[in-house]
Amino acid sequence: MTQAPQVEDIKIPPIRNGTVIDHITDRQARSVLKILGVNENNVDSTISIGIHVSTTKEGMKWKDIVKLEDMELDHIAVSKIALIAPLATISIIRDYYVAEKFDVKLADTVVGLVKCSNPNCITNKGEPVTPKFFVEERCPAKLRCVYCDRILMNISDNLI
Repeated sequence: MTQAPQVEDIKIPPIRNGTVIDHITDRQARSVLKILGVNENNVDSTISIGIHVSTTKEGMKWKDIVKLEDMELDHIAVSKIALIAPLATISIIRDYYVAEKFDVKLADTVVGLVKCSNPNCITNKGEPVTPKFFVEERCPAKLRCVYCDRILMNISDNLI
């Protein structure tokens, strides 16, 4: 009879080249994949996802992690990830080693990344106005529309 592996033996395999997004807010890995436009129909490389993984990082008990083989993120994707996972870290992997590692950073204002949830906001009326928000809180992110003062409640559903 084969013995079940110990919890510490179960790991997400390393990647040779690509990106690791760690310390994603618990149960937000699917939203990160949506931000990146990644789905089963448009990726030829390995994607590893860990959902509801225990962590010792301060301010977190549980996290998600995403590993993307052969993919590096642009600054817009990183900015969107910061909106839903403000404690996330990004590691660029090259030949199995961490070439770069950085924390995501949420700017004081968010421009053109999310839409206002107020249907009467000028940004939703067909006017040539780019959505802009002040960051009221960072963790979790709380955004206030510059134009109508609406507090954006569900950021992942309003990403552009």
